[in-house]
Amino acid sequence: MPLNPTPEMQQRLGRLELLANQAVEGFITGLHKSPFHGFSVEFDEHRLYNPGESTKHIDWKLYARSDKMFIKRYEEETNLRCQIVIDASSSMRYPSDVRLDDTGMNKLKFSVESAAALVYLLKRQRDAVGLSLFSDQIDLHTQARSSTAHHRMLFYNLEVLVDTPPESSKRTSAIDSIHEIAEATQRRSLVIIFSDMLDKSENLEATIDALQHLRHRKHEVVVFHVLDKSTEIAFDFDKKPTRFVDLESGAELKLHPVEVKEHYVRRMSAMRKELETRCGAHSIDLIDVDINEGPIPVLARYLIKRKKLF
Repeated sequence: MPLNPTPEMQQRLGRLELLANQAVEGFITGLHKSPFHGFSVEFDEHRLYNPGESTKHIDWKLYARSDKMFIKRYEEETNLRCQIVIDASSSMRYPSDVRLDDTGMNKLKFSVESAAALVYLLKRQRDAVGLSLFSDQIDLHTQARSSTAHHRMLFYNLEVLVDTPPESSKRTSAIDSIHEIAEATQRRSLVIIFSDMLDKSENLEATIDALQHLRHRKHEVVVFHVLDKSTEIAFDFDKKPTRFVDLESGAELKLHPVEVKEHYVRRMSAMRKELETRCGAHSIDLIDVDINEGPIPVLARYLIKRKKLF
């Protein structure tokens, strides 16, 4: 995948940015303040609370444990840095391979349009944003920057990602990729991940360890768990023999959906519940996504919820 747009691609540069502009302007005006306000202030240390001071920065969780009031001290305020991470493996092209201008939706297109809206939002705030794409390896990793040229390069690469069919099936290696991204993202950032979390290893423990690596590096982590609710969660298929194809390995299986539905739904529910529990234990914000809603309702709910936290 090219990193920088060639001259002949210049005419395409405004397409995804225009979509992001229209999407963001529709709901951001109702937020009144930035949903990311305050994140750029980095925690430094605690000091004892002095009577008469503002209670705004009291660490109430520490108070509950110690029965003493401490004030959070912060480093000098800096601009927000955000790293957007997208799973570009073949499974993200489910349920059908669509392009940016198509009316259909798949997990990859949902992720790209959501990422574009976030890039535009961060651009409005003059904050720095970077982009990482991974499949069975890191396909692209850019450091967070805030220049216009950098934003245009991000929009270009997002367009190419969704509009260019993969040359071959790409398996998901989220575990190794997230570890690499954690090491490559050296300054404290807000890391936003779009993925179906269907790693080829099926090792949820290792996946959580990789996400915890980001937390260990002092990043805030948000995971948009993108799935097609009707089929990937509810397993709602026609009641007739069906051929299922693994988009990453190409393996095929012919079966009657009714025969396996109960078992599948039970296993998927257990996996999602375990993922939710483990993410919560490590202060990782997990957002369940049904791609059929479209990016804007999902982002709007999350940003409104986030705004209330600050």
